[in-house]
Amino acid sequence: MSKYHLAEINIAKMKGVTINDPIMKEFVDNLDLVNKLAEDSEGFIWRLKDDSYNATNLNPYNDEQIIVNVSVWENIETLEHYMYKTFHSEFLRRRKEWFLKFGKAATAMWWIPKGHIPTLEEAVEKLDYLQQNGPSQLVFDFKNKFSEPELENKIYFFFATNYTNFH
Repeated sequence: MSKYHLAEINIAKMKGVTINDPIMKEFVDNLDLVNKLAEDSEGFIWRLKDDSYNATNLNPYNDEQIIVNVSVWENIETLEHYMYKTFHSEFLRRRKEWFLKFGKAATAMWWIPKGHIPTLEEAVEKLDYLQQNGPSQLVFDFKNKFSEPELENKIYFFFATNYTNFH
């Protein structure tokens, strides 16, 4: 039985100046539906949300045009199924209508011990680490996936996972 879950962060820079910009209307109008679909999906554990039921008001990058999503899944396969095999995939195909090309890694994934809920700060640190250092067992992307840590690597994994919190 697995002792880990998969955490992920993804960010996007909106074409609209704010989330309420008319160019973002169709995206915003479907946000609750897409979020509910995630929550009802097999393998879903948790997602970041505020009092408005989504995370679009959170601003860890101090840029009103960047929106963030953080979630936890049982494994890579369940996250991929939600992203690419459900209604969510329609929004991925159409993302150019609402979002600008980011120019660097916009999605990061990492293994967390079961029961751990990542903070927004932790997620931002993981994405920053991936952008600066590239994919590794510590943090990776969809093109460079790493399987969950082996039990014999548990001590190394603990220290590597917490390394970004110490600098």
